[in-house]
Amino acid sequence: MQDFTAGITNALPNEVHKPSGRPEIDAKIRELVVEYGCTTSCELIEQLVMTALKMSSDGINVADLKLFNRSLNELRYAARTFAPYRTKRKVCIFGSARTGASEPEFLAAREFAAKLVKHGYMVITGAGEGIMGAAQLGAGAADSFGLNIRLPFEQGANAVIHGDPKLITFNYFFTRKLNFVKETHAIALFPGGFGTMDEGFEVLTLIQTGKSRIIPFVLVDKPGGTYWKTWVEFLESHLLAQGLISPDDLRLFHVAPSVDAAVEEIARFYHHFRSYRWVRDRMVIRLARRLTDGAVERLNTDFADILIGSEIVQGAALAAEKNEPDIVHLPRLILTPHRRNFGRLRALIDAINAADAEEPVSGADARSAD
Repeated sequence: MQDFTAGITNALPNEVHKPSGRPEIDAKIRELVVEYGCTTSCELIEQLVMTALKMSSDGINVADLKLFNRSLNELRYAARTFAPYRTKRKVCIFGSARTGASEPEFLAAREFAAKLVKHGYMVITGAGEGIMGAAQLGAGAADSFGLNIRLPFEQGANAVIHGDPKLITFNYFFTRKLNFVKETHAIALFPGGFGTMDEGFEVLTLIQTGKSRIIPFVLVDKPGGTYWKTWVEFLESHLLAQGLISPDDLRLFHVAPSVDAAVEEIARFYHHFRSYRWVRDRMVIRLARRLTDGAVERLNTDFADILIGSEIVQGAALAAEKNEPDIVHLPRLILTPHRRNFGRLRALIDAINAADAEEPVSGADARSAD
C-alpha cells in the first residue's frame, strides 16, 4: 500500500459522514454494497454512495455534478492502472514539451530515464513530446507511465507511450497533478516553462507544509547549463532574502551537476531510509538496516533542535502499522519532532543514509516501494 501523505490519510477515521438519519436507507446501502461484492473497506464504499445520494438534495447544479462524477472516475481509473505496479518505485520527470530531439536537454533526459530503469525504477511523465518524450524514449514503454491531459489544442501522447495501457488521459489538471504526487517516489525537473514551474513549486509547497511525504527533488540541466543556477539565485536573492522562505527550505531540492549525479541523489535517498509514517505525533522512520547505537546517539545530538521531549529511539513496528504487513519486519527510528521545518527533517533523512549501519534486514530491497 502507499499513502503519499505518510500516514495522515491512513489515520483519518472511516466514519467521516454521519448516517442519513433514515435507518432503512442506511440498511439498503449496506445491503447493496455487500451484494455488489465488496469485501474490504466496505464502510468507505458505503460513505461514497451516501455522499452521492446527499448531492441529490444539496441543490448542486449539473455542471458541478458532472465535474464530481468525472473526477472520481478519473481517480478510480488511474488508481486501477497503477495498482499492479505498487511494489516498484517510480520517478516523475517534468520538463518542456517544446524541447527538440537534437537539443542537449532532450539527450540528458533520455539518458537520465534509461539509467533510472537500470537502477530498478519506473518513469512517469505527462506523456507529451519534448522532455517527456525523451524520458519515455530512454525508459521504454514497459517501464513508463504517461499522464496525458486533454487540452483545447489536443496534446497527443508521444510515440513511445501511445496505445500503452499505462497511458492515462485526464480532463482536469488537478486529478492529473494528484496522481503525479501520489504515485511517485522522486521528482526530477528539467528546464521548462509555466507547466514545469507549476508542478515543481506545487510539490515543494506540499513537502514544505507536510501535506506530502518528503521525497528526492532533483533539478537537472544540460551539461554546463545555467537554467537551475539562475532559478536558485532568484530564490536566494528574493524569497530567502525577504524572509518569504527559510534557509532550511532550500534543502528540499538538489541541483544535480550531471545526469549521473541526479540518479545518485535519488538512489542515495533510499540507501538506509525506506519510508516514514506519522502515527499521531510520532514520526516512524522505516529502515532497510539497523543503525549502530553510536549512529543513533549522533542523530540525537545533531537533531536535538527538532525533537519534542523524548529522544530518537530505534525499535520495531508500532501497533498502528499492522495494516502494512509487508514491511513490518523492518527496523524503525521513532521520534516526536516539531512539524514545522521539513527541511530539517530532510536533513535528518540525509544523515540517516550517511550513518553507520548493521547488515540489511533479510528481504529488504531498497528499490521496492513501501
